[in-house]
Amino acid sequence: MLSWIAVVLAAVAVAVVTWVCLTAWGAVVHGNPAYALVLGATTLLAIVGFALALRGARAAKPLRVAGRVALLVAAATGIAVVAWLRPYPAVEPALTAMRTDASVTVTESPDRIVFLPSGEVSSTAVFFQPGALVDARAYAAVLRPLAERGHPVVIAKQPLGIAFLALGAFDEARDAVPDAADWVVGGHSLGGTVASIQADESDGTAASPVTGLLLYASYPAGDISASLTARVLSISGTEDGLATPEKVDESAATLPTDTEFLVLEGVSHAQFGAYGPQAGDGTPEVSDDVARHEISEASRLFVDSLTPD
Repeated sequence: MLSWIAVVLAAVAVAVVTWVCLTAWGAVVHGNPAYALVLGATTLLAIVGFALALRGARAAKPLRVAGRVALLVAAATGIAVVAWLRPYPAVEPALTAMRTDASVTVTESPDRIVFLPSGEVSSTAVFFQPGALVDARAYAAVLRPLAERGHPVVIAKQPLGIAFLALGAFDEARDAVPDAADWVVGGHSLGGTVASIQADESDGTAASPVTGLLLYASYPAGDISASLTARVLSISGTEDGLATPEKVDESAATLPTDTEFLVLEGVSHAQFGAYGPQAGDGTPEVSDDVARHEISEASRLFVDSLTPD
């Protein structure tokens, strides 16, 4: 009986990997390689498990029942985690915004996307942490206008789509844009929470300090109201079902007293990027184009205000 359960789990594991590849292939290929490695390891383990289960059934020499049950439970849990980690793939207009043209050069590496202005380059650069499980390319359309304005932009590609696994990404971004005199650090949802940590740690540094924190539908995990000296802009939406208006209001006390709060009417959580609907989110009351323009323009004005003349 346990051997057949193992066979079924192996089949489910292969099915999950196939589903992820069919529905999120672009996000897997263009994302941090950690998840692709997990998918490969899952497939390999499924094949090995299938072979061992069949051999065990023929030989009638099963492992101790308790041990085999524990392995099956662990396997089922692992499969569930792999399925949960499936990224939200970027959709248009983000994919078009990833193209290099006369105004912006776009480059990708395994751990970041970089937008470099082709003309005059500002001394203020932007580093951005995506929301949990969201394809980093999904923020290309909303952040590209900052690069068109002259600000270098670096978007982190987080291992497994989790910002807490990319705590060192900001230091790597500094290396990618060595001429930046100061930085605005931002993020969406969980990415904003981690960006708050990074901003709080780096706003007092002598070289390439953080002068601004840009929160998209997000708030800090702890109280940084007294320690953070950088200016803060919090942009949220009235129809956000995840970082709800109530949560944003409750978290206001954890930010500096001069934080600017911009609440956009009709905007939902997923409209801060371009990756389709998200479970648990509210229903937007404005178009994606309207939401993106409002978010992008507010971001541009904020970053411009921090840039020396």
